[in-house]
Amino acid sequence: MSGSATGRQRACLVVDDAVTVRRVLRGILERLGWSVDEAGTGGDALQACRGRLPELIMVDWNMPGMDGLAFVKALRAVHGGTRPVVIFCTTNSALPQIESALSAGADEYIMKPFDEEILRGKLEQTGLL
Repeated sequence: MSGSATGRQRACLVVDDAVTVRRVLRGILERLGWSVDEAGTGGDALQACRGRLPELIMVDWNMPGMDGLAFVKALRAVHGGTRPVVIFCTTNSALPQIESALSAGADEYIMKPFDEEILRGKLEQTGLL
């Protein structure tokens, strides 16, 4: 399940200010064959995307400085289009927030807590698995 036809692993950026959440996502994604980089803020994530744009970004909503929504808006403004795939991974469950995330350019939305099965399902829905 890992890598592309060239044998290169697919890249994911996990953006969350909580080290524990980043560690859990990294473990799941690496088991699914992804190469994972991490960022603790939206600003750090934008900087990381300038160096290498991943195929997938998992992003939290609530972070200090630039939150997840501002990050997604900035990412889409800079890079345009629909790539990379962006999945919000957050505790925000209000419909208006979900709609805001999707309107800003997110592709999917999962709620914390989550498990490997939920994440796998979202990756399948977005065509990444």
